[in-house]
Amino acid sequence: MADNTPTGPVELGAEMDYAEHEQTYSLFLGVLKYGTIVTVALLIAMAFGFFTSAGFFSATILFVLITALGGYLLR
Repeated sequence: MADNTPTGPVELGAEMDYAEHEQTYSLFLGVLKYGTIVTVALLIAMAFGFFTSAGFFSATILFVLITALGGYLLR
């Protein structure tokens, strides 16, 4: 039988730009982190607005406060 194991280099093609890769990954983590904070704050504010007698404006203020606090704690 023929031996089909590769004998060339492991990476084929252009060399990787590791600095650019790390920068893109850091940006992705930042978007994910702050996107999660906004989503959680939105869900809490919606529950506060819909299931209590607080209303829309109180829920909006709560959303802004939770988002600001989360952004401050995660920076």
